[in-house]
Amino acid sequence: MLVSKAARRYATALLESANEQGSIENTLKDIHLIKATIEGSKELRAFLKSPVVKPADKQKALASIFDGKVSKDVSRFIGLLTNKGREDILDEVANAFIDVYNVHAGIITVEVKTAKALKDAQITELIKMLEKTTSKTVNLDLKEQVELRGGISVKIDDTVIDATVKHKLEQLETRFLESSME
Repeated sequence: MLVSKAARRYATALLESANEQGSIENTLKDIHLIKATIEGSKELRAFLKSPVVKPADKQKALASIFDGKVSKDVSRFIGLLTNKGREDILDEVANAFIDVYNVHAGIITVEVKTAKALKDAQITELIKMLEKTTSKTVNLDLKEQVELRGGISVKIDDTVIDATVKHKLEQLETRFLESSME
């Protein structure tokens, strides 16, 4: 998901504040709750982004939803966003916070595509190999795509390692077409 510069700045400031207070893990849990709540309610997303709804009403609504469920620091942070008129980017801030937390904690998300579901032992081995290669903690985003026909495709940041049968067939087709043109 694309995140605005403003959302990333707010998220970074929240992470730094939580780090200073030694409450990063609790803040992360609160952010996951906020993210799940916003993603789970189309009405809440529309409410927060609506220019018709008064900021005071948005602040009251967010307070009634999250007070007592999130820490006082996160509650104050939500209040800061609404005071600045930035409650419409709360979902972006939550996503950005998770991103900056992952960088801070040395966690990367690796997208893995396979034609068939991997067995637990294969997943464990793949995670070990990726963690050894990247020297970071790996979160796997496994996707099953039958059209790959076999093999595996691994995407780490902007790097893709494509060892799928589909890719190999496409390479062969390109070579045959190039050689027949000569």
